[in-house]
Amino acid sequence: MKRNLNDLLSFVTVAREGSFTRAAAQLGVTQPALSHAVSGLEERLQIRLLTRTTRSVSLTAAGERLLQAIGNRFDEIEAELDMLTELRDKPAGTVRITCGPNVLHNILLPKLTPLLRDYPDINLEFDANHGFRNIVTDRFDAGVRMGDTIDKDMVAVPIGSPLRMAAAASPDYFSRYARPQTPQELVHHRCINMRMPASGRIYVWEFDSEEGPVNVRVNGQLVFNTSAHIVDAALAGLGIAFLPEEEFGSHINEGRLVRVLETWCKPFPGYYLYYPSRKQPSPAFSLVVEALKLRA
Repeated sequence: MKRNLNDLLSFVTVAREGSFTRAAAQLGVTQPALSHAVSGLEERLQIRLLTRTTRSVSLTAAGERLLQAIGNRFDEIEAELDMLTELRDKPAGTVRITCGPNVLHNILLPKLTPLLRDYPDINLEFDANHGFRNIVTDRFDAGVRMGDTIDKDMVAVPIGSPLRMAAAASPDYFSRYARPQTPQELVHHRCINMRMPASGRIYVWEFDSEEGPVNVRVNGQLVFNTSAHIVDAALAGLGIAFLPEEEFGSHINEGRLVRVLETWCKPFPGYYLYYPSRKQPSPAFSLVVEALKLRA
């Protein structure tokens, strides 16, 4: 038998007020509508819940039992709804994000620091790694990736400016080897390779030309799976590194590394925050998204 929660609430309110008039005023409905709701409930249950007279309303034994059984439940529901409203007005809770160490350092922490100061009840947990975590099965609220690597069923929000790759080596290295003028010349150089965490393959260096993409499979003595160590090796004069230019920090501008093949490196879309399209965002998560969103 189908239950109508509105009718149950109507009954509880009348029983507590002892009056259809006062109960109708409290619920914001008309007295006839309230009387009809309670009568409908009694008809479906096939039992009298209230004894009505011209001057008063009292509970039958069945009505007393029903009130004791469900009255506190409505109080609990109302208290929980009040709590949710408070969370909306005062966002709280933990937001879990998986991302690369570099984007965490350069984008997420700088953008989210003001949010943490303004909302002390919001907590952030970061999983910094170079692999691609499954944010659904691993129970993350969101992840950060390059735009072209995000599944189509995800909501993707741009959080970083366009990026460019950079090829660079130390002045000492280029004192021993001629600077390459085209990407194809890299096959004659000592290059510092990266093994991709997701696929396990060695990254093929990707450049741009007027005719289209140019991919070069380079060689060298070193392979890393972390960009920070690739930069360290380049600073030590051990070869040419190829990374997003921001990962070199100030080393290129301050002359510790020398950039080459710059005209072959075109900008491409930067980092995106992504999360499931079916996710119902919490107030805390909505604030995080708003804080990270790239401004025009």
